[in-house]
Amino acid sequence: MSQPASQSFANHARIVPGFHYGVVGALSLNFLWSLVRLYRVPGLDAVVGVITAGGLLGLLFYARMFPLRVQDRIIRLEMSLRLASVLPPDLRARASSLRPGQLVALRFASDAELPSLVRQILDENLADRREIKRRIREWQADHLRA
Repeated sequence: MSQPASQSFANHARIVPGFHYGVVGALSLNFLWSLVRLYRVPGLDAVVGVITAGGLLGLLFYARMFPLRVQDRIIRLEMSLRLASVLPPDLRARASSLRPGQLVALRFASDAELPSLVRQILDENLADRREIKRRIREWQADHLRA
């Protein structure tokens, strides 16, 4: 799969068509069809079909969420190391109060703009990842995401 030449706030979201449209679509349709079958021909088989289809959707959800949680933990570690090396002493002490979502949003910022962004986040109590990402001027691409 080729990567875009440059990455920005506008195009940084990663969509994997086979997963996001193919697998999610197929399992969603399977769940809906199971509900239709339960409505049309109620019975134990139809109930088991709905339970199985719901279980598959749950499996899909957790199969996606577990690696994302691990990725966020790694980003938190990476950002802690970056912040320790680029922040001035006054901000370094305050950086421990950054929440994981804020750190995840900051990962796209260059080292040069991190101090000013961290100061804005802490002073303005910014928590929205999208808003933090919008404030990044020197976008650092991350093509190795889960």
